[in-house]
Amino acid sequence: MNICMVGYGMMGIWHSEVLKTTDAVLHTVVGRRPEASKEFAGRFGYRKWTVSLDEALADPAIDAVIVGSPSEVHEEQAIKCLEAGKHILLEIPIAMSLKGAERVVAAGERSGKIYGLCHPMRFRRERDALRARIRAGEEKIRHIAGRFFIKRLVNVGATGYRRSWIDNILWHHFCHFVDLGMYLFDGTPIRRVQSSLGRLHPTTGIPMECVLVVETEADQTLLVHGSYHATYRLYDKVIVTDRDTYLYDILAGTLRTEAGTVPIESEQDNCARVIFDFLEAIEKGRAPIASGPSVLPAMRVLQAAQDDWDHQYGAQSIPGRPLDRT
Repeated sequence: MNICMVGYGMMGIWHSEVLKTTDAVLHTVVGRRPEASKEFAGRFGYRKWTVSLDEALADPAIDAVIVGSPSEVHEEQAIKCLEAGKHILLEIPIAMSLKGAERVVAAGERSGKIYGLCHPMRFRRERDALRARIRAGEEKIRHIAGRFFIKRLVNVGATGYRRSWIDNILWHHFCHFVDLGMYLFDGTPIRRVQSSLGRLHPTTGIPMECVLVVETEADQTLLVHGSYHATYRLYDKVIVTDRDTYLYDILAGTLRTEAGTVPIESEQDNCARVIFDFLEAIEKGRAPIASGPSVLPAMRVLQAAQDDWDHQYGAQSIPGRPLDRT
């Protein structure tokens, strides 16, 4: 299977490293800058590189595309790949609006191709048994809380590379936690969404803090809060059930329950499971674990928070998130 990688940031690196452990062929890299694209292709053994997605998609040898580009172009590039007849794995988020997400899903359904999302929180193997008990009615979630704190006053990514794009705390980082909540709530109707998304920062031009609360009709709650102003990183989540409390410290690589603390897979090793699932989904012709339609509940929650902000401050384009005028 010939793979095209769009983007050479941290996720491009992680995905390329795991692809090298599979039978997939690292075929083409699509990047923004020629020098960086050529260097990345040589480092990981891609056969070709280009700065044109259209050029890559015109190559009939390419079977699947992994889209690891800036969030604001996910929708456009995903639809373009699907319409070109390629399977795709799309980095989170699927789009920067609910309407955009629905457009990607519609394109995916029309294409008949496999299209999955990189939502790694769904793939935590140490959570599999918990989800099985929840679905069997043996354990009930009462509360989920997630924290994401990082310093983003300077636009440098996790690899130390100064990026050309601006991140979005709601549509990117909160999407991880909200999707996990919707995945574990497993279709339980949502009663209410409340949010507080900050004013535009004078330097970055984006909201830098956010708090989001979701209540279900089963009296369960999801709380996500975070800030781009933090002087050090915090990245963890807590799941409280009627049987136990599960504290996942992603940075420390630990899970704490009533029985004690145990190590868990690193974020990168866990993310590798997304690639394995995507390749298997193509091979077997099944939907990926994080399929397009399955992420729409999370997108509806994020859109509700965005609508509140738009009502308060006026719907507008901001760095990293052009206004959806459709």
